[in-house]
Amino acid sequence: MTETLDIKIAKADETRLSVTDFSELPFGKVFTDHMFTADYEDGEWKNLQILPYGPIPMSPAISALHYGQAIFEGLKAYRQPDGKISVFRADKNFERFNKSAARMSMPTIPEEIFMQGLAALINIDEKWVPNQEDYALYIRPVMFATDPYLGVKASDTYKFALLTTPTGPYYSKALKVKIETEFTRADEGGVGFAKTAGNYARSLYPFEQAKIEGYDQLIWTDSVTHEFIEEAGTANLLFVINGKLVTPSVRSTVLDGVTRDTIIKLANEAGIEVEERRVSVKEVIEGIENGSLTEAFAAGTAATVTHVGEIGYKGETYQLTDPSTRNISNGIAKKLNDIRYGLAPDEFGWNWVL
Repeated sequence: MTETLDIKIAKADETRLSVTDFSELPFGKVFTDHMFTADYEDGEWKNLQILPYGPIPMSPAISALHYGQAIFEGLKAYRQPDGKISVFRADKNFERFNKSAARMSMPTIPEEIFMQGLAALINIDEKWVPNQEDYALYIRPVMFATDPYLGVKASDTYKFALLTTPTGPYYSKALKVKIETEFTRADEGGVGFAKTAGNYARSLYPFEQAKIEGYDQLIWTDSVTHEFIEEAGTANLLFVINGKLVTPSVRSTVLDGVTRDTIIKLANEAGIEVEERRVSVKEVIEGIENGSLTEAFAAGTAATVTHVGEIGYKGETYQLTDPSTRNISNGIAKKLNDIRYGLAPDEFGWNWVL
């Protein structure tokens, strides 16, 4: 039996619930009243606590700021029809968090700290979990190096935190995306499969350039030839080609997305043929032109299932089918949402009901 941890709790003097407009929740900007933190020192995790959300004192010399030892995750909690709260696939996010930690030469977080810290935090801030359709409580686990030392080496100390923010839909319309053929997100042998801060930092400049051109997101391609599609800026990519669900295979440059994995399992259950393989830019463009590619969508915790409406490539814009007519992606998205919100049987045991 897992030992119950001693988590110290310091509650906020007052809640911000009364001044929060739950009909207007920009992603990642409205935080709940509390957060969970833990410190790694002398080879062990200690100082487990829930405290009011706010600034954390730190030295400007901490190695995370100088050498990039920082990782994070993203998962969601949902309000069920009976009022209870469930967290979707927390075990999968926990496993990936520690996979990222290992690659970045950081200590892994024990499962009991991750899970009990999360449960305790949501229990205290349970009134922050929305009950509107398509709304949820987004959860951001994060770990960063805290040694106040300017030498280039793995830190000996770290801070782990859990932040929570109520949120609505990340995207409100089908995306206009650009296939990127100059800049790269990840390289073979690098850290593309890890959710580390540097992966996102290197994507910001090309993303800003794409926004100037009128695009919502980028489609990243391989760093060597730019001939193969890898993922989008904030999500994995999936296509329906000749009636099959096709997605770039997971590799060292592609994140093993939890939503991607969930969609593949739901597709298999529905009898839809799934192919995880290299997907070429040429195949996608030709598929749009000849009609064999009928659906394209991004999949991620924040994005959930978001249709791709237009793809830009080498100065040309390619229009995809009307999202309302896309039977496969819409059907999977509905099944996924029904499971997460407790409206359909959870046959896979994905919901962790608190």
